[in-house]
Amino acid sequence: MKELLTYIIQSLVDEPDQVTVDERTGSGGGVVYEVRVADGDMGKVIGRQGRIVRQIRVIMKTVAQRQGKKVTVDILD
Repeated sequence: MKELLTYIIQSLVDEPDQVTVDERTGSGGGVVYEVRVADGDMGKVIGRQGRIVRQIRVIMKTVAQRQGKKVTVDILD
């Protein structure tokens, strides 16, 4: 799933080389993906009123549910 998230984020930004996705275990046994992008690309990932990041989270949660897992996606500065 980390590869899927990385692919989605890199497809949206101007500087795909600066995209990093870190995976860690969250509280409750779920997986938390921490995404970092270049400063100029932050708006492209978040979108107007957070619409793009909201849809990315929906996609990731859907994939996780099919695998019986819990996933959270955090966009970090």
